Amino acid sequence: MAKKNSLLSFLASVKLAVALLIVVAAVSILGTLIPQQDASGPFLARMNPGIASVLLILQLDDVFHSAWFAILMALLALNLIVCSLDRFPRAWRRFRQQGDPERRDVFENLPADLILAVDASPAAAAHRIETLLKKRVGSIKRRETGGQTCLFAQKGAFSHLGVFIVHAGVLIMMAGVMAGPFLGFEGHMNIPEGESSAVVALKGKRGFKNLDFAVRCDRFIMDFYDDGTPKTYRSDLTFLEQGREVQTATVLVNHPVSFGGIRFYQASYGTMPTGDPSLEVIRGDRKVMEVKIAAGKTFPLPESKALVQVLRVEDNFMDMGPAVKLNIDAPGGVVQFWVFAAIDRIAAANPGLLEQVPLFNPASFAPYVFSLTKPEIRPYTGLQAVRDPGVPVVALGAAFLMAGLYLVFFRSHRQIWIRLEARAGKTMIRIAGKSSRNQPAMDRELHNLIKAMGFDRKEAS
Repeated sequence: MAKKNSLLSFLASVKLAVALLIVVAAVSILGTLIPQQDASGPFLARMNPGIASVLLILQLDDVFHSAWFAILMALLALNLIVCSLDRFPRAWRRFRQQGDPERRDVFENLPADLILAVDASPAAAAHRIETLLKKRVGSIKRRETGGQTCLFAQKGAFSHLGVFIVHAGVLIMMAGVMAGPFLGFEGHMNIPEGESSAVVALKGKRGFKNLDFAVRCDRFIMDFYDDGTPKTYRSDLTFLEQGREVQTATVLVNHPVSFGGIRFYQASYGTMPTGDPSLEVIRGDRKVMEVKIAAGKTFPLPESKALVQVLRVEDNFMDMGPAVKLNIDAPGGVVQFWVFAAIDRIAAANPGLLEQVPLFNPASFAPYVFSLTKPEIRPYTGLQAVRDPGVPVVALGAAFLMAGLYLVFFRSHRQIWIRLEARAGKTMIRIAGKSSRNQPAMDRELHNLIKAMGFDRKEAS
């Protein structure tokens, strides 16, 4: 049993909380100084391999998603929970404690300015004071005993619970912060204008995330300054569920849009080819076929027994632009040659090239002439997609935290006792008060209360 109490005392200690907070702060600084996730690659490449391997083993390239950081946060949460459970019963008793109107020790050694003698009867004076206290404080306890009238009022009892509301706020915020990395995701989508996508490439090369809906880029618009630098860029989007248009929205830089619990930010832009390049086959003055090509694809030539195979597809072969290498297997033998999309420009710049280098001649398999058409180049919008289920949780925790801090620093439990009794034809009034903090402010409140009573102090003795 002693070991259990010792363990609980350790978990509830303020020293442990301070130590954990220092470690969390230090780790957070490291996570800020060391590039994280995708950005860590170039940083680690410049470092000594031994140091880089240590950083990778310690997961310092992805601190906030690491298992040990989650354990650290769990320990801090456990410390707050045990600390709260250990101290809460005493605070709850203070909160629930009913003040005793007949308490006598509070009137010992009262200063003279808190003792009044007035001409009003005890009943009339008590009624006036009770009415005033109800306006200022609220509920009043009154008790008649032994010729005395005792009044008791209190406010701010909730201040005893302020620190626990702060703890609850911190725990809720911690849960929200941890929910983002472990239950949410962050990634990007590159969507060509006029096309749609339902797949997010996750940050940190964690694979892909299939969405329950599709995002279509209806239009991508850019404005430029006079010097050619981008001024603004925007994307007109449509969100589709099962092919049905559900919502349209415009995304601008720093003006994201939300759909399906995911926020979409305008992050980048560019151009990309859409679709595969096409190979046209011409015989004489007519086109006999057009086929979408890809490396390894085979197809027969019409009106012949030849079989065409695409050996290679290059985006920029020898700095001469897109090209494909064909292998044609015909009864007369095998022919291989390149077909360039910009062959007219290449031939014009190099007179006699096609005769000297048959490998570059698109008419190497007569009577056919091959022509490569480039895929369409369209602009794309780069969207950052973020789902963070912890955001509303963090907001709730922040509300708890602010409420708790308000109770801790700006509210106090204040108790007022007033005793009235008849003596020598006058009514003696004694006023006492206690505050859980800032007793001087409590004393000022008592003097203000005496002024508000409106009794003629000249009559006091």
